[in-house]
Amino acid sequence: MMIQKKIEFPVKYFPAMVTGLILTLSFPRQDLFYLAFFALVPLLLSIPAMTLKQAFYSGFTAGLFHFFTLIYWIVPTIHVYGALNPVLAVSTLTLLCFYLALYPAVFVLILKKTDPEPLFAPIFAACLWTGLEYIRTYAFTGFPWGALGYSQYKNLLLIQVADFSGVYGVSFIIVLVNYLLALTLKSLKKNHKKKLFVPFIYTIIIVSCALFYGQKKIKAVDSQIKTAQKTTLTIVQGNIKQDLKWSDAFKTGTIEKYINLSLTESAKKPDLVIWPETALPFYYGSDRLLSNRVDQCARSFKTNFLFGSPAFESKGEKTLFYNRAYMLNRFSIVTGTYDKHHLVPFGEYVPLGGYLKFLGKITAQAGDFSAGDKKFIPLAFNGHKTGVLICFEILFPSIASEFVKNGADILTTITNDAWFGDTSAAYQHFSIAVFRAVENRRTVARAANTGISGFIDPKGKILAKTALFKDKALTMQVPALKQTSFYTEYGDIFAISSIVAIGLAFMLKGIRKKV
Repeated sequence: MMIQKKIEFPVKYFPAMVTGLILTLSFPRQDLFYLAFFALVPLLLSIPAMTLKQAFYSGFTAGLFHFFTLIYWIVPTIHVYGALNPVLAVSTLTLLCFYLALYPAVFVLILKKTDPEPLFAPIFAACLWTGLEYIRTYAFTGFPWGALGYSQYKNLLLIQVADFSGVYGVSFIIVLVNYLLALTLKSLKKNHKKKLFVPFIYTIIIVSCALFYGQKKIKAVDSQIKTAQKTTLTIVQGNIKQDLKWSDAFKTGTIEKYINLSLTESAKKPDLVIWPETALPFYYGSDRLLSNRVDQCARSFKTNFLFGSPAFESKGEKTLFYNRAYMLNRFSIVTGTYDKHHLVPFGEYVPLGGYLKFLGKITAQAGDFSAGDKKFIPLAFNGHKTGVLICFEILFPSIASEFVKNGADILTTITNDAWFGDTSAAYQHFSIAVFRAVENRRTVARAANTGISGFIDPKGKILAKTALFKDKALTMQVPALKQTSFYTEYGDIFAISSIVAIGLAFMLKGIRKKV
């Protein structure tokens, strides 16, 4: 009997494992984005034959296989740079994946529990998945990495809906198509073809409208780009190894490397030169010798410089540290700063530090930072304003939108992805920036220490990008649009509406049962 159960377990949950692996293949580095449209089908087809408990375990299994293979890079990151031994590094990844797997587990559990009518089942499933993704974006400080819609960053036609719905609208469409395919296979097997007609019609209409909208939007934005004011930006990828980045002996060499790379683009007369997150491995303004060298560079180039540096401020007896971006004008005067607001939990700070301080940070080199304010004031240069998202902040749509609402006509993201090494993390991180461009109809300039750096236009088209671990400077004239999108103005109405729709569905089901 025990042997039979051991054999039944992998067989019963094999479809869930397949779903998890196919989902991962749809994301970077593999970039097989079309797989996302049927990745959930094996999981959905296996649900009817399961009990509630088994359905939950099936969703959990799919989540585990997906997230273990998607964010595996956490292990080398915290083992190499957090100095955790491999066992603790794997344990950290496991705990995070267990948490993330709860979302597909709850998704499957609710589908099994409610057993929605085939007529509305695809819409119900799409709303449910979308609502859970929205919750995951902000619950417990938020970890939206791997949201289903991000797999489509190369699908230019489809992702245009993000200026209305955010990335959640793309996830909605993917789940809608998945459920219709699963419903079709089930109906054909049971010869219930009539029940397919209405779901098939509205799914086709929704997908067609999304693609038609995308086609029209691409033309409209292209037209806006032609007449928009342009600005010339230079992004610099210093390619400083993480184990050398904070070395005292290498600080001068780091600064000289950034200056020399910038010099290669000086003839193009950029309006702004952008260096990555903590490009300056010292406290700018405190280390006078190195700070003066940066100031001399800005004055000699006669242009604006944006760069990252750690910073500190004394408040009474307490000293607070910040992950800061500085804007210097052509006279090397600091015209604005932005302190990273959304910090990486257990990377840049310890949540509930008074109670969890004993846990420490998993990446000791990152610093013990305080969060900046929530004003999200863009930094001005040459008649333009740029919202600066530092590293992890690019994952949170609301931060980019707040910058644009406050007048940003360009979005900049600066990051140090050297932590990730040669894993898929850098590719996944870059792909997320595509959606911030589309959602807000703004050019995104990305400067990353070791890559990937690049430019993304307001349609989400990648105009140029660098390879990983290359010393590189790129200069490009990019459009600075002024129009604001529906998403910028109204935020996550679509995702919140999905949650409301699910709540109403539960209420209606409860009323029908009583009647």
